[in-house]
Amino acid sequence: MAKGNTDAVTREYTINLHKRLHGIAFKKRAPRAVKEIRAFAKKAMQTEDVRVDVKLNKAVWSKGIRNVPKRVRVQISRKRNDNEDAKEEMYSYVTVVDTPEGCKGMLTKVLDE
Repeated sequence: MAKGNTDAVTREYTINLHKRLHGIAFKKRAPRAVKEIRAFAKKAMQTEDVRVDVKLNKAVWSKGIRNVPKRVRVQISRKRNDNEDAKEEMYSYVTVVDTPEGCKGMLTKVLDE
């Protein structure tokens, strides 16, 4: 991890799962969507340790294994790892954000903690 990225920060992103799951077999779409969310958080927050919230997993699987939502609005928090024997000093925690009007066209937001 880079030296400049040791501060805790929280951001909201819209992840377009539709383009990430194009061409994936039906029975592998929801598991692949969770893997793609993990990869997105790893790249955005530059942490190897990414933890996915149960509510986000339920939101991805809400329409079954085949019909994954096209877009999902997530909140990614980079937090300090309290465990002394952990490999990484920071970890990312990904949760779902409820957007009743839809998440198309929404931009990235940096949230204050």
